[in-house]
Amino acid sequence: MSELYLNYGYSPDKEAIDRSLDLIASNLENVVSESVLRDCFSYMDLTSLKTTDGVASITKLIDKVNSYRETYPDYPLPASVCVYPNLVHVIKEKRNDQALHATAVAGCFPTSQSFVEIKAAECAMAVEAGADEIDIVLALNAFMEGNYEAAAEDIRACRKAVDEAGAREGRKVVLKVIIESGVLATPERIADASFLAMECGADFIKTSTGKVDVNATPMAAYVMCECIRKFYEKTGRKVGFKAAGGVSTVMDAICYYSIVSAVLGNEWLNPTLFRFGVSRLANNLMSAIEQKTVAYF
Repeated sequence: MSELYLNYGYSPDKEAIDRSLDLIASNLENVVSESVLRDCFSYMDLTSLKTTDGVASITKLIDKVNSYRETYPDYPLPASVCVYPNLVHVIKEKRNDQALHATAVAGCFPTSQSFVEIKAAECAMAVEAGADEIDIVLALNAFMEGNYEAAAEDIRACRKAVDEAGAREGRKVVLKVIIESGVLATPERIADASFLAMECGADFIKTSTGKVDVNATPMAAYVMCECIRKFYEKTGRKVGFKAAGGVSTVMDAICYYSIVSAVLGNEWLNPTLFRFGVSRLANNLMSAIEQKTVAYF
């Protein structure tokens, strides 16, 4: 392991992390409020990544997003809808509000197992199809073997492809890098992957694909947020955090909200720097706010 995190004056302290997480967990009930739950709604990347997804199913999802504020006018808009790259055009064509971003997973999601040229080309094609944001996966095959340069090359190639395609379209496209924290497992590997992704141009670092056995965890989120803070202190560049994979309950959302607040501060508590990747959370947040079961999405 190269211990890239040492370059930023950071060394994960498992005992200190556990103490901080225990303190955060003890206060979660006090954080819950209607205003915080509505804020969490605005951080959502509503996600549909089913094998059976097609134009009809994504159209149905966008129609629901377009119309839900007729019934719930006081709710904010979700940050984005996240789909496979071949379906991102549906969001572009069907959304009523341009503030609803179109997000595509790309770069041979969810494994990143292909040629770097293919990954970069898919990213560019997704942007050309209308993606405002691209979520790619760290090349774990290279990273876990200690070949950090190969993993970095992947991210840089995707960053370049996204930027060039965005420039042709006349817009800036956000790049999120999924580090698959549950596979990395240790705070040290999570930290190294976080710094590697940020050094290579990630606008967000994201916990998980949701396609592996262990997805987002409070420990991973805490370490990633500490890395974001250290990176900001050294470079002056703010990088966002996205919790994804198993984020489904109200208390899941409150937990990650509290971690971001504790480690990064309130300036990170907005959709430009904090997201949830979710499929079930929307209904659970709405149910908590309405104090009755809501099954809208």
